[in-house]
Amino acid sequence: MVTKRSTPSWSDVKTRLADFDRAGLLGLLQDLYAANKDNQAFLHARLSLGDDVLKPYKVTIDRWLWPDVVKNQDISVARAKKPIADYKKAIGQAEGLAELMVFYCERAAGFSDDVGLQDEGYFDALVRMFEQALKTIASLDDAQRQPFWERLDAVRSTSHNFGYGVGDEMDDLLAEYGADD
Repeated sequence: MVTKRSTPSWSDVKTRLADFDRAGLLGLLQDLYAANKDNQAFLHARLSLGDDVLKPYKVTIDRWLWPDVVKNQDISVARAKKPIADYKKAIGQAEGLAELMVFYCERAAGFSDDVGLQDEGYFDALVRMFEQALKTIASLDDAQRQPFWERLDAVRSTSHNFGYGVGDEMDDLLAEYGADD
């Protein structure tokens, strides 16, 4: 009697894929592409297709960090961070990651300032993303860094309106990463 594992692994999938011919693999990819928008965004990013491969990631970040309060939409830091992780898996180019992280910070700070949000967990997540953005920006060449630093400086300035030491933490992080020079 042969027993199957209850949860297939990548190894199992890879073994089965070896039996596919080119047309079969293309058909499988087409089905995965049609299955959901996350797969489409992944393939567009991986294959550098379209005018703005970051757009679907930004739309998701924006939805979860700047919800429509009139429609009583929820905020979700976890769902806002997911597109950044998804992009990293798809292609993970430092400049694209920096753009998504800075965009996250801009949207989180903008929403907080706009509606007067006072949520320590939300602010902690913003500061952590701010630091991750700085680390990613530090890996870029000098010409690429400056516009990102300027945008994060605007986030830092806005964040001084929140309390909880958010702006002060960002001041320290900018100084640590040499972005305030």
